[in-house]
Amino acid sequence: MATITISRQFASNGNDIAKKICESTGYYLFDKHIIADAATEVGLSDQEIVDFSEQNYKIKGFFERLFGRSRLQIWKEMEDGARTSETVHLSEENALTLVKTAIEKAHTMGDMVIVGRAGQVLLAEAPDVLHVRIEAPLETRIQRVRDYPELANRSFVGPLEARRAALDVIEASDFASADYLKRFYGVDWSDPMLYHILINTDKLSIEQAADFIIAAMQQLVGESATIPA
Repeated sequence: MATITISRQFASNGNDIAKKICESTGYYLFDKHIIADAATEVGLSDQEIVDFSEQNYKIKGFFERLFGRSRLQIWKEMEDGARTSETVHLSEENALTLVKTAIEKAHTMGDMVIVGRAGQVLLAEAPDVLHVRIEAPLETRIQRVRDYPELANRSFVGPLEARRAALDVIEASDFASADYLKRFYGVDWSDPMLYHILINTDKLSIEQAADFIIAAMQQLVGESATIPA
């Protein structure tokens, strides 16, 4: 039983690597279903919850972007077994508690890959967790973003305009991730001391990176780690 957290720069192939790890090992990818389970544990209606990560975070309109609203319905069970509901205003503390609960639940389940969401901080002291940082050179990431269908299908005046559009997407996403970790946990998102290994995907393919992480995880938690045939 082990957990892998992945922190990634935008367009560093971090999401694809996480999926490849899950395909190769049978591990679960942390998703909105686990968040919904955690929401139930803290009394929130799971119908009100949407998935989120620090890449979607912005200082302005935090809760509207996080949940699509700033008020949520919570359910309480009375002594006679009846359930009643009330509407509450979300505070930052409420939202962060939900994140923490979901991450801890995922870790307890084990055999889990958690992408983003401050997993490297919330599970920093857990001995059975491998923390991975995925990066790539800026120009490599710019080219990857320019190849995204959303940009590839757009008409640009020239290559400089296309490059600027890709750079804007990267900078906005990376800023949101870094700011989320700094504001709520007081850490530098890119600090190598938060991670066991750092992978440059300009040097390794998605498959090679996934294999490298799996091997490192086995070394960390021992050969008893769950690796289905």
